[in-house]
Amino acid sequence: MKFTNKLAPNLTNKIVNLYASTKNKLAMNKIAYLLMVALCLQACSETKKEESQAELFARIDTEINQNSKGYSSLKEATETIGHRLTGSSNGEKAEEYTYNKFKEYGFEDVTYQTFEVEAWARGNVSLEINNNSIKVVTLGHSPIKSEVTGEIVDMGNGLDADYAANPEAVKGKIALAYISILPGSEEGLTNLHRSEKTALAIKYGAIGIIIINQVDNGVLLTGTASVTGELIPIPAVCIGKEDGMALKESMKIKKATAKIAMTNKSDVIKARNVVATLTGSEIPEEIIVLGGHLDSWDLATGAIDNGIGSFAVLDIARAFKANNLHPKRTVKFVMFMGEEQGLLGSKFLVEQAIENKTIENIKYMMNLDMSGNPIGMNAGGKLDDEQFFKDLGSAIQKQDTIYQNTFSNKSGLHSDHQPFMLEGVPILSVNSNLDRSIYGCYHSDCDDFNLVNEDHMKNTSRFGTMMLYSLANADKLPATKMDSDTTKEFMIKNNLKEKLIIGNDWKWEE
Repeated sequence: MKFTNKLAPNLTNKIVNLYASTKNKLAMNKIAYLLMVALCLQACSETKKEESQAELFARIDTEINQNSKGYSSLKEATETIGHRLTGSSNGEKAEEYTYNKFKEYGFEDVTYQTFEVEAWARGNVSLEINNNSIKVVTLGHSPIKSEVTGEIVDMGNGLDADYAANPEAVKGKIALAYISILPGSEEGLTNLHRSEKTALAIKYGAIGIIIINQVDNGVLLTGTASVTGELIPIPAVCIGKEDGMALKESMKIKKATAKIAMTNKSDVIKARNVVATLTGSEIPEEIIVLGGHLDSWDLATGAIDNGIGSFAVLDIARAFKANNLHPKRTVKFVMFMGEEQGLLGSKFLVEQAIENKTIENIKYMMNLDMSGNPIGMNAGGKLDDEQFFKDLGSAIQKQDTIYQNTFSNKSGLHSDHQPFMLEGVPILSVNSNLDRSIYGCYHSDCDDFNLVNEDHMKNTSRFGTMMLYSLANADKLPATKMDSDTTKEFMIKNNLKEKLIIGNDWKWEE
């Protein structure tokens, strides 16, 4: 903002002349009076220059570079709380921690959105293959108690085509499947989520499933094996890559038998999304949601999944307040719980919006899940103005050339954008540029704070703030809510139909 600094010339000259001509008290009073008048005239004559986008981005950039709290807050949380499993005392502490942070950053409208979930927690597990003990971890939502023994059947990638080739192959037996697509597989195969592979094993009659991780050095992966967030009827476990590949080779020569024994816990508890609201300055009824899941699995602190995303949401909220940003539309900053156990928090928020008839008010959902060091944007939905994002990206790139202004229009599943997307709400995420090494600790016991890059978190806050403000303050949004048919077409275009059918989330009759 630029202001004029000149007094009205005639008045200034008069003051100077008066001072020169007299020194009596009356004259001095007149001088003081005239000075006050001059200052008032100056204030009235000053003109406020509207801040340009480049100036705004530079101001945001400077403030976040100097004052970002995402990295330090995540460090504090991992040291004082640990993991953030939904339904646990740690999860409750994480909810309270972020609630208090929103308040500390100046938000007056901060609420808990409480929902009930059947919270699963692991107990003990053992796996024996041909009477030899194998290192193993339980996959989420496995039965409370289970002990099964059966022949292992190698189902390759664990896709529907693998079962359809021999529908009776795993009936009454234990399925073995690779977590990803095996090297040397047919080209063009689309992988399925571990929960979807488990659902297929159940569909074809398996009494258990063993999933082989794809990460070297015996890293074990956890995560839910349920597409619905409810308990599954068979035990599901993960073994390391080396053990799994050795097992596959040995089964080419002779059959293998496995014994899986486990105990777990599951209780109906209450969990809470944490929602901070910044009311829009001109169109408050229109809402932009920025969310990330706060919860994590219990094997480690969940620093990458999803500390780097959820604590970036927290820091972007801080930056909005610190930079006095008041966009036209209302922005809701949401820390979702229950994502790891079936998108429970985001599904609840959307269900509540449908029930109270405010779903139409939600105009965009921006999701940060394992997101960091953005180099571009992904805008999912039917775009009316793709150029909006390209122009926005160009403006961010001018601020810092490490942002490459990549753009895509696609979507996947299994994160908190999904319930919004299924209601036709346009979605936005960032194209990340994180070190590939960190993904080896996905859902594993090595997902700790030492994996977090401070600069990458800061970049998420910097560029994410610019993206969110520009979207919430746009004269016209670049996409509108899709109707049912358009949403269906978008799902099919993104090869999501099969996955949604498996997960009982396909809403359209054939």
